[in-house]
Amino acid sequence: MHPTMDPQDITGLVLAGGQGSRMGGIDKGLAPFKGVPLALHALRRLQPQVGSLLVSANRHLDTYQAFGAPVCPDAQADFSGPLAGFLAGMEHCHTPWLLTVPCDTPLFPHDLAQRLAESIRFHGTDMAIATALDRSDPLQPAARPQPVFCLLNIRLKNSLAHFIASGGRKVGAWAALHACVRVPFDRASDTPEAFSNANTLEELHQLETMARQRRL
Repeated sequence: MHPTMDPQDITGLVLAGGQGSRMGGIDKGLAPFKGVPLALHALRRLQPQVGSLLVSANRHLDTYQAFGAPVCPDAQADFSGPLAGFLAGMEHCHTPWLLTVPCDTPLFPHDLAQRLAESIRFHGTDMAIATALDRSDPLQPAARPQPVFCLLNIRLKNSLAHFIASGGRKVGAWAALHACVRVPFDRASDTPEAFSNANTLEELHQLETMARQRRL
């Protein structure tokens, strides 16, 4: 069992380094949500949960810098996926723990860091990922991993660098190499749409409309 994790020991990393191909190639982190760029919205939602913040971005770096958190581009300019953002964040992280969230999931839980940290402490692991109920089949909702919502110890940096250098790209495949606890976010008080992501502009507008209506 790990000792209690102080939020100040966690750096929050907002992942905004993708190509946005399903949004027509726009920089997804700069798409507006409730009048605020998605990446800035994520930073503000994450800030109370952690000690410091970073942004993973590969375009419009000056714009992201203006959001007030250090920006860390991928080492390779080939948009090689979220793990490249993980590694860039770990290389710029000055705390023992890194919490990653994607910019396109604007309603992630306000207690994300706390619950992941509690599970890591209880199980004594170096990594935790969130799981959420997939309600696409209302008769048989299933728990689905949300691997880009990940709290990990930066001592795993060398393992991640080796995995990427070997051609690995999937977060779940890398996580499977380590003791990783899955943390359910399925309480009655949890927002069902907490892990709903926007892959298209239409999905983003739908999330925004729902969030306004329900004051989320």
